[in-house]
Amino acid sequence: MIEINLIPDVKQELIRAQSVRATVISSSIIASIVAVSIVVLLSLYVFGGQALRSGATDGEIDKKGDELAAVEDLSEMLTLQNQLKVISELQDNKNITSRTFDMLAAVIPPSPNEARISQLSIDSETSTIRLEGQTRSFDSMETFKKTVDAAVLVYDVDDEEVQVKLAEDISTGDTSFGEDADGNKTFRFVLSFVYPEELYTSSIQSVAFKLVINGNVTDSYLGIPKSIFTEAAQDIQGGE
Repeated sequence: MIEINLIPDVKQELIRAQSVRATVISSSIIASIVAVSIVVLLSLYVFGGQALRSGATDGEIDKKGDELAAVEDLSEMLTLQNQLKVISELQDNKNITSRTFDMLAAVIPPSPNEARISQLSIDSETSTIRLEGQTRSFDSMETFKKTVDAAVLVYDVDDEEVQVKLAEDISTGDTSFGEDADGNKTFRFVLSFVYPEELYTSSIQSVAFKLVINGNVTDSYLGIPKSIFTEAAQDIQGGE
């Protein structure tokens, strides 16, 4: 049997193109339907699920708020808790300024070079102590100044003794001669110095004070200006 193709090649190409176009259109329609479905599902989740979750959260917040509102004297309790917290922080960071009296007892020289303090001020911002007082003479004031310079702060850390110099940048000023209430001549002065933070910090439970003057703590040393002292000359060895 003999078959003869009576359809021209051009017609066949047209039929093939129409078939491909139909396939592409069908695929596009299916992809569009899938994309629209995904968008609809996401919209339902965002606007529906999130709204339900937000509503449940709001309901829980309202429930807890009602429970707190039902607590008697709630505002007073919260205020008291905040005050206790602040008090605790202040307690931990407070300065133990009462140590000043122990310090003065340690650095004021004995008679006849004692110093009488009339006014004392502590500047915690600059870590400075300012003393206004009077002594019987300029030499007694110098003795007091050197005693302050020789004082050290002593405390323990892990059962080991630590020493910190009590005063840095010691200076004197506003000096003048005068008379006290009994008519005795006095020498008025102002002495200031920078103290270490260990002096008043509450993290150190116990402190003590002592004088360290290169091993020399005699009254004669304290009463004479330091500029007078010098090291003894060494003997020349070998007859040179």
